[in-house]
Amino acid sequence: MAVKTLTIDGRLVSAMEGQTVLEAAQEAGIHIPTLCHLDGVSDLGACRMCLVELGNSPKLQPACVLKVAEGMEVRTNSDRLRKYRKMIVELLLSERNHVCSVCVSNGHCELQDMAVELGVDHSRFDYIYPVERVDITHQRFGVDHNRCILCGRCVRVCDEVEGAHTWDMAGRGAKSFVITDMNQPWGDSTSCTSCGKCVQACPTGAIFQKGATVGEMQKDRTRLEFIVTAREKKQWIG
Repeated sequence: MAVKTLTIDGRLVSAMEGQTVLEAAQEAGIHIPTLCHLDGVSDLGACRMCLVELGNSPKLQPACVLKVAEGMEVRTNSDRLRKYRKMIVELLLSERNHVCSVCVSNGHCELQDMAVELGVDHSRFDYIYPVERVDITHQRFGVDHNRCILCGRCVRVCDEVEGAHTWDMAGRGAKSFVITDMNQPWGDSTSCTSCGKCVQACPTGAIFQKGATVGEMQKDRTRLEFIVTAREKKQWIG
């Protein structure tokens, strides 16, 4: 497989053909913020946090799905990009009901961490305050749609890693939301295996373990990556 050489933030970086700009940057120790990206599952460029600038092009590109090319010039941390990322976080905070002080993931939330990283302490946009439901019909887990950022991680990990495809996305635009099976209560799902991978994948407190209280939900992303790696290497086949 051919090796591509590109420039990221003024540094020469080598990457294998077929890799994404995000993967190349991570291997080079260059930080690009992400929310919908999750190691071990496919990328879809939903959150737009990883937008980067390419050469003289005025169009921003999502690094998680952008393939490397020979001679590519990438900028990841310009004033323009920081402005866009800050706006995205503010929009996410205003779109749903994110009250950190009473969230099970307070202190362990990727959206909260991103807000701190970008210096977001308030939103310039009007809060929508939607009336969102909380589904606790499952025996072990619950889903709070107030805290969902529509990253699609739960959908992809359930489909690509567990193979159940219990989760999916319904609605359009601001009215989008995640559903189980044919939009039935999670506890009534016949496809859910209760594996908990969606809980581990969720970046916020939207999908949680029952019984967890404020600040108690800590998630180990390496479990999902371990499962994927083990399957690819056929480590569980005797």
